Amino acid sequence: MSNTYSNHYLAPTMPKPPAMRLILHLAIIASCALLISASASEPPREETKWYSFTDAVKLTQLDPRPIMIDVYTDWCGWCKRMDATTFRDSAVSEYLNTAFYAVKLDGESRDSFVFKGKTYKYVPNGRRGYNELAAALMNGRMSYPTVVMLNEKAEMIQPIAGYKQAREFEMILHYIGEGAYKGVKWETFQQEFKNR
Repeated sequence: MSNTYSNHYLAPTMPKPPAMRLILHLAIIASCALLISASASEPPREETKWYSFTDAVKLTQLDPRPIMIDVYTDWCGWCKRMDATTFRDSAVSEYLNTAFYAVKLDGESRDSFVFKGKTYKYVPNGRRGYNELAAALMNGRMSYPTVVMLNEKAEMIQPIAGYKQAREFEMILHYIGEGAYKGVKWETFQQEFKNR
């Protein structure tokens, strides 16, 4: 008798299985509607336009701009993180697309490159080799990721080793893209940029 008594009082407070399914379906529909409305209100992100090294060098002759080269490898975790965060940042992408030719260069590429009359090839070295162009651009310091900045004449400005967050990288891009590197100290430019 006590079993009947407890079941009698518990049954009305517990939702029946079909009601639970209905509640779950309504919750899923509401969540999807919120996601759709949120994504519809966000402006589309501008993707970074990537050029081959050869094309970027040719383009500087037609429309002079600095070249930003992202030297990476397939196995580099920080390279992948920079791709997923920094290079997908809208301010970084927008400025790269308007002021630079952005290049991705695999530091272990087996391709040959001709640059300023010299041919750069792949050099086998143990399990992994390296490309002579990547080594030349990074001054022999094979560290990934490294961003190499060339001026509008495809002359070396500076290699910058290591992962950079979006805001820091945006500042570096403006320092090069605006030509401030030619006469303004980096520390001075940083302060000015932070006050913009």
